[in-house]
This record gives sequence, structure tokens and C-alpha cells, in this order.
Amino acid sequence: MVIQPGDVVTVEFPGATATKRRPAVVVSSELYQRTRPDVILGLLTSQMSSTILPSDCVLQDWEQAGLRKPSVFRTFLATLPVTSLTVVGHLSDRDWREVRGCLRAALALG
Repeated sequence: MVIQPGDVVTVEFPGATATKRRPAVVVSSELYQRTRPDVILGLLTSQMSSTILPSDCVLQDWEQAGLRKPSVFRTFLATLPVTSLTVVGHLSDRDWREVRGCLRAALALG
């Protein structure tokens, strides 16, 4: 299975209190994915009523990404086996730029 950064997937995502099948976005690089059996994922949620933080972003093109509801990217990360993923779509260029900006805001990368 070829997985690309920015792919929208569904996966059994570990949460604070339970694990449930939910959408996520692939945030690991192609290099990471070529050399490891897992991928790094960021949570997508349709819970639009909660506070949007500096490391969150509202997806503008959620339908184009294969999502059923308006969604927010949250910088809640997990590494999971590539075999557990089902690809449902891909983020638009503008949403992918925003997600990468959220990651930069959340992680001490420079």
C-alpha cells in the first residue's frame, strides 16, 4: 500500500479513554514511511464546537478530502502500523499547508 503525506485515512485511533475508528491525516514523510512499518498520524475531529487552539486548523476542503463532516486537524499524534489504515482521500494543497503550519506551531522544530 502506498501512503502519501496528506492522505486522509481511517484507523483505530487511541484516545484518552478508549480506542475507536476515526479519521486521521498522514503527517510522516515519504522517507519515514519507506524505512518503517508504521506511519505518523494526526487526529481529525468533527467536534467543531470545542475551542480551536493555535495548533489546530479547520479544514476548508473537507468534502474533497473524503470526510463526511466538517472537520478540524488536531495536533494529537500517534504512530500506527501502515496495515491498519484505510485511505479515504487526500487533503487539498491549502489544507495540507495549514496542517503543516499547525505542526510547526506545536513541535519544537527550529
